[in-house]
Amino acid sequence: QVQLVESGGGLVQAGGSLRLSCAASGLTFSNYAMGWFRQAPGKEREFVAAIRESGEATYYADSVKGRFAISRDNAANKVSLRMNSVTPEDTAVYYCAARRGGTYYWTSTYDYWGQGTQVTVSS
Repeated sequence: QVQLVESGGGLVQAGGSLRLSCAASGLTFSNYAMGWFRQAPGKEREFVAAIRESGEATYYADSVKGRFAISRDNAANKVSLRMNSVTPEDTAVYYCAARRGGTYYWTSTYDYWGQGTQVTVSS
């Protein structure tokens, strides 16, 4: 079955950096666009970043543009999210997700989800 496993979360100070990774298995990874979403306590899950199947295009939420970078390695079946200049507002559970089509920022268009990894930014 399809599995998406996130790693790399943890506690980081404001202004610091963190790199999240998502390992995919059970699917033809290069056929799927990938996305990162996050969910803070008491809030809805929100779009963070997305990348097209071959990595030729990337998309970002305005709140992270210029600070976060999404990348993928199709040979290794992995997608990563580099987080720079983090703030306490970036504290959330971060999820990676895979989709075959649809709008990149809608959660409903993603077919598979990971279990999430917690990122906590201290002030």
